[in-house]
Amino acid sequence: MKDDSFFEKVFEVVKLIPRGRVTSYGAIAKYLGSGGSSRMVGWAMNASHNILDEVPAHRVVNRNGMLTGKHHFGSSDMMQQLLENEGVKVENDQVVNFIELFWDPKELE
Repeated sequence: MKDDSFFEKVFEVVKLIPRGRVTSYGAIAKYLGSGGSSRMVGWAMNASHNILDEVPAHRVVNRNGMLTGKHHFGSSDMMQQLLENEGVKVENDQVVNFIELFWDPKELE
């Protein structure tokens, strides 16, 4: 069962990720006070494709910078294309220079 209010909070955080930067499911969950809810953040990213408001879900990757959600973008390389359009280099389904490009939502505080 999904929590619509949690999903909405996730969407609002994701909309704040700067172009050319990435964050992780876990960082979003932690920021929202639900550190163990990384998977639920992933479900929210999957659901984001069905809402009218644009949510840059392609900027959310796993804790190692892997494009684990890529199969939810219509084609297997769309997530990579969207990131590369923003200047993010991806090799073998992983963000190159992940540490340098990582955006921590705690920066909002």
